[in-house]
Amino acid sequence: MRFPVPRPAQIVRILIDYRPALRARTGAGLWITGLVEALASLDAPNSPSVTIFSSSWKDRLGSVAPSGVAAMDHRVPGRLLNWLWHRREWPPIEQLTREPFDVVHSPSPLLIPSRTAARLVTIHDLDFLDHPERGVREVRRDYAELAREHAQRADAVVVSSETTAAEVTSRLNVEPQRLTVCPVGAPPWSPRPPSSTGQHILFVGTLGARKNVGRLITAYTALRAARKHTPPLVLAGGPGPEPIPELEAHGGDGVIRRLGYVKSPELRKLYESAAMLVLPSLDEGFGIPVLEAMTVGVPVVVSNRGSLPEIVGEAGVIVDPEDTHALAAAMANLLDDHERYARLVKAGVAQATRFRWGRSAAALLGAYYDAYRRRRGEAPDADRS
Repeated sequence: MRFPVPRPAQIVRILIDYRPALRARTGAGLWITGLVEALASLDAPNSPSVTIFSSSWKDRLGSVAPSGVAAMDHRVPGRLLNWLWHRREWPPIEQLTREPFDVVHSPSPLLIPSRTAARLVTIHDLDFLDHPERGVREVRRDYAELAREHAQRADAVVVSSETTAAEVTSRLNVEPQRLTVCPVGAPPWSPRPPSSTGQHILFVGTLGARKNVGRLITAYTALRAARKHTPPLVLAGGPGPEPIPELEAHGGDGVIRRLGYVKSPELRKLYESAAMLVLPSLDEGFGIPVLEAMTVGVPVVVSNRGSLPEIVGEAGVIVDPEDTHALAAAMANLLDDHERYARLVKAGVAQATRFRWGRSAAALLGAYYDAYRRRRGEAPDADRS
């Protein structure tokens, strides 16, 4: 499928920081990977070249770089470079690449220093403002203090949902015309047979306080006590920065299974064999597991926080994530109401088709053009589609 792309500008070279995709790919890594691959395949006249950048002492870019995309891989410790960029705004990216770029895109809320390039930042959510303790390393140290200033100085700001766009406008005082929404695209998976009902209740995400795993376990334990034939709860995701007491108390009883981080082929199988996905996050910039589940034909139970209602629309069950009784009742209802189950499966598959990488990549390319014009003191292209 082709998507409309902006009119050609004078952009020649785009540099994208690809470091979130180096290791286990969760939200930000999956987002930047999908966009880079989609950018490389856009059918646009006079398309600019895209180069991905990485800096790590251990992890090499060559093993994960998409085919057909130029790559610059530097053996500089990522933590050191982040400290220098965030706290000293040095070195400029041109000093590392030895080449000029027209646009430089940071996958984080903080700018990449550059002598001449237009600069973009990415903001998936603003949880770091309210709960900096949930972050790790530079997220905890730098984001809450610096993100507002960096967003206001950026030539453009990229977000992954309309919900986050509204929050960035109101809380960081960024003009709406400098914001571009680039949602995650649905994976290229086919729905499972409509008659499938699944073998387990699935959670996918970091096992941390922000994902509300503790209340999920409390709700599930109550459901299991009242409904003996409830399927086991499967938790797929790495540990969060803080311990979860409920997980420590119930994680070894056999009916709550903790798998750790699961790679894509195995993760798809987990979705295909799931009775439902439950994502009761206290905040969410997008909620990739919800889109993945709906694509496969798995009904979803989500919280009414962050962007989750926006992504799910009418295709899922939405509950207060702090109400464990409501959460347990929502899971029980999906297990017992077969007509509603089938209706949500169909609605979820239809909802997932709204999210396409090609559309997001075309929007991102437009953001690059606008940022480039702003950097040069020109008006953004009001005519781009």
